[in-house]
Amino acid sequence: MVLAVDDEPNGLDELVHCLRNSPHVAKVFPAIDASEALRLLSTDDPRLRERKDRGLPIVDAVFADIDMPGLSGMEMSRVFAALRPSPALVFVTGHAEEAVNAFDLGALDYVLKPYQQDRLDRAITRVIDKLASAAAPPPGALGGEPVKNDDEVIPVELAGTTKLIPRSSVRWVEAQGDYARLFTTEGSHLVRIPLAQLEERWEKAGFVRIHRSFLVALPLITELRMGQGGYQVVIGNEEKVLPVSRRHTRALKDRLVGSGRNG
Repeated sequence: MVLAVDDEPNGLDELVHCLRNSPHVAKVFPAIDASEALRLLSTDDPRLRERKDRGLPIVDAVFADIDMPGLSGMEMSRVFAALRPSPALVFVTGHAEEAVNAFDLGALDYVLKPYQQDRLDRAITRVIDKLASAAAPPPGALGGEPVKNDDEVIPVELAGTTKLIPRSSVRWVEAQGDYARLFTTEGSHLVRIPLAQLEERWEKAGFVRIHRSFLVALPLITELRMGQGGYQVVIGNEEKVLPVSRRHTRALKDRLVGSGRNG
């Protein structure tokens, strides 16, 4: 079950149409503004009441426009994000520059207008993946074949445009104050998020802290060696060498040994 929110009637109709076209969406609740959307929290709809009784989010996902009169999509989504359990948040908007704020709020995805069916289908797939990673999707909800990898996308600003970087392309991350620089095979990208927050969010995806300034994709470490001043790791075939601090050495060795046994 998903909630679709857009203050433009034509936009709402298009969003609902695309969501209903997905074989994984059982039910779409349309709302013309944030106030109508929040009324779901006090609805007597038996399907939603049953979800509450079972300890499930009131809906699996909220697809919300950002710019709306009165209560904005961001403000409305903060209410849904504060629920426990909370639905997945997917923002839909015509303004790419708002992607960074959406990411800060914990959005699972960010879809630009005009809507494209294949792009919304990818967002739905990410919602299914999130459900599958927490628990099996509830009957009658999004359901469908679970996707094995929850490949979070990170919006980054590049020369006035927003580019979506898949987490799977990130090789290591370097702290730069309250920001973090993502290093991929294509280059580097600065994002407005602390390294500690990425460490917590990406731990289950195989990223490990090796230094106060570095977070690394564990499967890409090809060598752990002693260098001047302490241990170092080598990343992939590019022979990138990064330092390992003393406080992280033991945990890193344990992770590498465990990874080798699992492999």
